[in-house]
Amino acid sequence: MTTTLITGSNKGLGYETARRLVAAGHRVYLGARDRQRGAVAAKQLRCQFIQLDVLDDTSVRTAAAALEQQVGVLDVLVNNAGIAGGFVPAADTTAEEVHRVYATNVFGVVRVTQAFLPLLLRSSDGIVVNVSSGMGSLSVTTDPTRFESSLKGLAYPSSKAALNMLTSQYAKSFPQLRINAVDPGYTATDLNNHRGTQTVHEGAEVIVEMATIGPDGPTGGFFDRNGIVPW
Repeated sequence: MTTTLITGSNKGLGYETARRLVAAGHRVYLGARDRQRGAVAAKQLRCQFIQLDVLDDTSVRTAAAALEQQVGVLDVLVNNAGIAGGFVPAADTTAEEVHRVYATNVFGVVRVTQAFLPLLLRSSDGIVVNVSSGMGSLSVTTDPTRFESSLKGLAYPSSKAALNMLTSQYAKSFPQLRINAVDPGYTATDLNNHRGTQTVHEGAEVIVEMATIGPDGPTGGFFDRNGIVPW
C-alpha cells in the first residue's frame, strides 16, 4: 500500500487531495498543526492524523519519527501547507511580512522535506509534490493575458517562485525520486477568502495526478491541470 503524507490537509486543497488519495487506496497521513481540527478531518476521511506544524522543528521531527516507527517508509510527500499573507503594496511591505510568508511557504517545505527524506529514499517509488502557484511563475505573472499578471505583491509570489527553484534543485539532487511543483489554479479556498473561480475538486486534480505518477513520470517540472507551466 502506498503511504502518503499531506501537510496542511485538514481543509481546502489538502483535504480534497487526501479524500481522493484515500479513495485511490493510499494509506494517507493527514498532517495538520491543529490537533482537534486535524483529528476531526482524519476521522471524516478515514485516514491517519499526524500532528505536524511546518514552522516547528520539534513538531516535524516528532512526526517523522512517528511515521518511521509506524510504517518505516514514505512513498508520497505532498507539501501543501501554505499561507497568502495578504497582497500589501510593495512600498509598504516590510521584511518581517515577507519572512512570515517564507517561514511557511519556503522554510517549512525545506524543514519537512529534509526530515522525511530518509523515509522517501526507502521507497521504491518516492514522490514529492510541492503545491506552488501560477503566481510563482515569472512567465505567467508577466503575461498580460493571464489573470495573475494583474496582481501585485512581494511576499506570496516570490515565496512560490522560491518554492519552484527548491523543486528544481531537489529533483536534481535526488534523481531516484520524482519531485515536481504544481499550480492548482485559482481555487476557492480560505487562502483567497473563497474568491477563486475553481472548486477544490478541480484544483486538486493536478496534485492527485502528480502524486500518482508512475516510475516513468516526470521530475523537476512545474505542472497544472492542462500540462506544463512555464517557469
